[in-house]
Amino acid sequence: MTFRPGTPPPAPPTRGDAAAAAPLTDGEWHRLHPLTPLLKGGIFLIVILGYVLNSLRDQLVEFFIPGEQQEDGDPVRYVYEHGAVGWVLLGIAVFLVVLIGLFYLSWRMHEFRVTGEIVEVRSGVLFRNHRKARLDRIQGINIQRPLVPRVFGTAKLEIAQAGNDANVQLAYLGARAADDLRQRILVLASGAKDDDAHDGPARRSNGALQDRVDEMFSPELDPAAVHATRIVKVRPGRLIASMLLSGTTLFILLVVAAMIVSVALTGEYGFLFGLFPAVIGAGGYYIRKFSRSLRYTIAETRDGIRIGYGLVSTSNETLPPGRIHAVSVAQPLLWRPFGWWDIRINRATSATGAASSNQQVSSIILPVGTAADVREVLDIILPGLVGTVVAGPEASQEALREGSAEAVNVVDDSLTTSGDRGGFVHSPRRAAWLRPFAFRRNGYRFVQGAVLLRLGAVWRSLVIVPLPRVQSVKVEQGPFERALRLAAVHVHTVAGPVSARVGALDARDAQRLWAETAHRAVEAAAVDTTHRWREREARPAVATQAADEPVPGSGAPAGRGEDRATGAVPPGPGWDDVPPTGAAR
Repeated sequence: MTFRPGTPPPAPPTRGDAAAAAPLTDGEWHRLHPLTPLLKGGIFLIVILGYVLNSLRDQLVEFFIPGEQQEDGDPVRYVYEHGAVGWVLLGIAVFLVVLIGLFYLSWRMHEFRVTGEIVEVRSGVLFRNHRKARLDRIQGINIQRPLVPRVFGTAKLEIAQAGNDANVQLAYLGARAADDLRQRILVLASGAKDDDAHDGPARRSNGALQDRVDEMFSPELDPAAVHATRIVKVRPGRLIASMLLSGTTLFILLVVAAMIVSVALTGEYGFLFGLFPAVIGAGGYYIRKFSRSLRYTIAETRDGIRIGYGLVSTSNETLPPGRIHAVSVAQPLLWRPFGWWDIRINRATSATGAASSNQQVSSIILPVGTAADVREVLDIILPGLVGTVVAGPEASQEALREGSAEAVNVVDDSLTTSGDRGGFVHSPRRAAWLRPFAFRRNGYRFVQGAVLLRLGAVWRSLVIVPLPRVQSVKVEQGPFERALRLAAVHVHTVAGPVSARVGALDARDAQRLWAETAHRAVEAAAVDTTHRWREREARPAVATQAADEPVPGSGAPAGRGEDRATGAVPPGPGWDDVPPTGAAR
């Protein structure tokens, strides 16, 4: 379901709105929200302490007053009858003072600062920890609002970095300060002028209590606040149906059927007891997945792709342009009658422990959607790759976004087609020995700025790899492939759920794909400016002139990579000679 909300004229920011995050990016050290110690460990510690005291009250009384036994097992009455109320209250007061002192010391020693190049966080009392996040390596900024912090008007801001366990967390900040700080960090990372940091609608405070109520019941996405131009929403009914028609559901049904058959054949009803933990585990899995995907939205903003979801505990993440390394559009078999697809991505960030589950969620861009939703989301996350080659450079982006026939050809000619339709180079007929169902669908093609891999006949998928994000290209040929004159090509990207590998290609086509991908990737990386995406707004004329300059020796304009020559590539051992151009058959 797609919406194109109109963008209202920006209102002048109020003094309080500008003060929410502007001081936080002045390059000085700042502290987190004062309630951070309580939210991170205080509530949990109090609950554990109460449980321990309730479980060990007899032992505690015996420890403090040896030789005395409780008559009725009530420590409160025992303390009162023996005149030890004052000592007990004094002990509790001392314990709370020490606990609050430790929390306060931890909060005082936890600081962060934001400069024009990095975000730094230093923490720890006995063991100091100092983390830095470079702005040009930011892969996304996620704001999470769990239920309890949301009640107190706070949020956790996490900066995803390229690397293993390189993320930087700021837990917790005020809810408004977190939103404003994310916007200012993205402005600094984009190369835009600092004057544009506060051109959003003004927000006025109506009192602390009213602000908390407004935040609890406000919509997850405010298009005017995030400058959203296009929004794609996931319908709850379609989400529930897609979960019930998943492979997990099929596996659970097969396990239940196997248990019932075992009981019927053996008469041992003990097998049924194994159903209870399975049902509880499956129910918890579906509830977590459904609650995380409720109110799921994908929005196009000037600072990147904003992905939001959640009902009670909410989370929203902004992915800056150029941080997506590979995209997979897949269709499970049970979704085919309904025409549903999902979209997953690879990003240059990795996490372990508690953060890994959130990373799994963030790799899913579209949990379920129709072909129209896929077309819209692809045009949001990979602008310029959907329809631009077909329509030509003279077509305006406004015309493409209105749903013209040229703009949809790349998607429509890739999701459900087979053979050479859409300009794909597919596997030869002899590949049926290895791909009996998918040999006519298995193939590749190039569009401006990306390589497309069309895979699978039963489980369909389309893999899109932006050429500037290509890490390397590998050609593989096993003994069976060598006998059939076939080969596989693996376009390497960062690790993730998307694998850009196409097999059972003709050996000459595989060599041609390898050579042309490597050549185009080098050229695309040389002119890529997505790491400073808003710097281009100040130099549109320079970018246009550079795009029209011809490539030396090719006779084709630089902006039309579809017609460039790749140059001769020496064939490796066992390969046929390859023509000097990268033209597909």
